[in-house]
Amino acid sequence: MGQLFLAINPIALKLGPLEIRWYALCIVTGVVVAVWLAMKEAPRKKIKPDDILDFILIAFPIAIIGARLYYILFDLGYYRQNPGEIFAIWHGGIAIYGGLIAGAVTLFIFSYYKMIAPLDFLDIAVPGVLVAQAMGRWGNFFNQEAFGKAVKSLNYLPNFIKNQMYIDNSYRTPTFLYESSWNLIGFILVMSLRHHLKWLKSGDIVAFYLVWYGLGRFVIEGMRTDSLMLGPIRVSQALSLILVLVGIVLVLVNHKVNKYFLNKQ
Repeated sequence: MGQLFLAINPIALKLGPLEIRWYALCIVTGVVVAVWLAMKEAPRKKIKPDDILDFILIAFPIAIIGARLYYILFDLGYYRQNPGEIFAIWHGGIAIYGGLIAGAVTLFIFSYYKMIAPLDFLDIAVPGVLVAQAMGRWGNFFNQEAFGKAVKSLNYLPNFIKNQMYIDNSYRTPTFLYESSWNLIGFILVMSLRHHLKWLKSGDIVAFYLVWYGLGRFVIEGMRTDSLMLGPIRVSQALSLILVLVGIVLVLVNHKVNKYFLNKQ
């Protein structure tokens, strides 16, 4: 039986030869919201809002390059056979972990030159990162990618999601939606608690993010059918476990020897 539903066109707007895709709009909108949130929070950590703008102008393109290189690295066989696809980022194929790694390295270098405490910078970035990730996953929705195994029905979802998840003659597990929802819940928790818990120290918010996102991504990645693999290992699951461990260690160290290792002097 052929496909029953018309998928949403991944191209949102066409101006002559220029195509603007929903995928790009989701990512850019997420970044704009993330920057706005960080700028609002920056004065609480005695960071200039202009420093946030300066950082994102540098970090955003580096993060996109990092996300693409990460994806290509773990699917190298395909790109060796299809070199013309290496720069076709509009076809999808960027890995959030690659972007996070590139962005984090950029942040530490930027913080060093601006004399900003890196953990303070990371703490104010976390809410925006969670929102950007939640919104960015909807780019996967429009591209019909990052989904899970075939299922009999998706009657618990609105029709526009259910119809878009009808791929290759089957409904597919909407893992994009699960991860987007998980990140949104994490954002709500951070925004609700971070100014009400007096025992929170610099670095605790980023530690929460590492554990929260790592746990969610580990579970959801196991549902996907398009995971980047290293032998029998799902790369994102392995990295998720590392993030969880780093987050736990950061909390333990932060609350035991914070004044010696983590706070700016």
